[in-house]
Amino acid sequence: MKTARQPIVTVLGHVDHGKTSLLDAIRNTSVFEGEAGGITQSIGASVVTTKEGKKITFIDTPGHAAFSAMRSRGATVADIAILVVAATEGIKPQTSEAIKLIKEAKVPFIVAVTKTDLPTASVETVLGELEKQEIYFEGRGGQTPFIPVSAKEKKGLNELLDVIVLLSEVNDISADLNGELEAVVIETNKEKGGNSVTIVVKNGKLKTGDNIYTEGATGRARGLFDSLGKTVKEVLPGEPVKILGFNELPLVGSIVKKGTSNDTSKKELVTNKFERFDKSKIPLYLKASSSGALEALIASIPPEFTIVSSSVGDVTESDVLDAKANGALIFAFESKVPSSVLRLAEMDKVKVQSFKIIYELLQKLDEIVKKGLVEITGKAEIVADFPFDGKRVAGCKVVSGRINKGDKNKVVRGEEELGSVKILSIKKQKNEVPGVGQGEECGILFVPQLDFKAGDVLISHSG
Repeated sequence: MKTARQPIVTVLGHVDHGKTSLLDAIRNTSVFEGEAGGITQSIGASVVTTKEGKKITFIDTPGHAAFSAMRSRGATVADIAILVVAATEGIKPQTSEAIKLIKEAKVPFIVAVTKTDLPTASVETVLGELEKQEIYFEGRGGQTPFIPVSAKEKKGLNELLDVIVLLSEVNDISADLNGELEAVVIETNKEKGGNSVTIVVKNGKLKTGDNIYTEGATGRARGLFDSLGKTVKEVLPGEPVKILGFNELPLVGSIVKKGTSNDTSKKELVTNKFERFDKSKIPLYLKASSSGALEALIASIPPEFTIVSSSVGDVTESDVLDAKANGALIFAFESKVPSSVLRLAEMDKVKVQSFKIIYELLQKLDEIVKKGLVEITGKAEIVADFPFDGKRVAGCKVVSGRINKGDKNKVVRGEEELGSVKILSIKKQKNEVPGVGQGEECGILFVPQLDFKAGDVLISHSG
């Protein structure tokens, strides 16, 4: 028999519009004060209690990409969404993205107009902009509730919680306590005590000692910890919990059930090497502190890049060696880069960059694209150089695409561009040819000669 359960609420909106401050004020805690850039970078979950004693579960995602990734697996983790829009700025690109996600998920939502304490705040302007995106509000000809709030002055918070409770009752958010367990993975991490998996229970209940499984991972719930980090023996519908006991880290958005699974297939995100990556694109190694952040990254990478490997954890010497072999960049998000690894990367001329804010990482990738590494039509590795008629000829092997005489070309070493060159001659087995394709070896004479050496790469491009 189904009974009402506490609603699960997610908060979406632009990075600087006060999502973290709003949650911080609601929870009456300063847990997020030390976070970089004012963006919620890791998925967390907490439970708050209203003045009337009603419980509400709040979850954070590391970005809209992760929210979308959950939906792609059929995991509508949130019962209700809060769309945060700053009264000082109105709609931003990420606001529009959040609106699209909410509408596609068909989740009931509330608009929280934040920063109303600031002198430039205009709630009316924000509502007008949202109405242009076909969001119509209560009291203005529509049904969507809106609440002006100020995290700083703690205004509108109780009203927001009251509306959440009302929406949960209107939408009949319920669960069968004795029914089949259904929970959604919202975060995974590798910890000293083993694989840590945070879930939110949507139906049924979970007890310590229960056998559990999800896509690509099985285990036994040997440790359950609530949102305050306290050990619990049982988790009820609507509640978040951290589990210790999975043999592998499952994908964010996976559905957790009780029992054992006969499905031995692994769709493992934690360490994923792409054997057949597109060599005509810019190769990239991704590292992140958690699978939730990693998945958000993967979903956000520009199409001009190809992901050679993605994994959770610190950057290792093995990562550097692999990246060198593939001519790849290493981008790390909240992952540590030990000094010994940095030294090796410097020696091997492998570019390693680490970031604390996901948007700065993506911005850096966009900068790389804008440098002209977009329309790559061919790549040839210089494997040797030999003299010919007083000049240096580059002995090359084409690793992707095609190299032609008439193309624009440049020579690069790692991420450093040595310069643009013009191909005067391409010879294959002593015969002059107009061009060479992937897998072919040839001798290329280009000007200016530059100070090239074995290991450098000749890139043909149209941009």
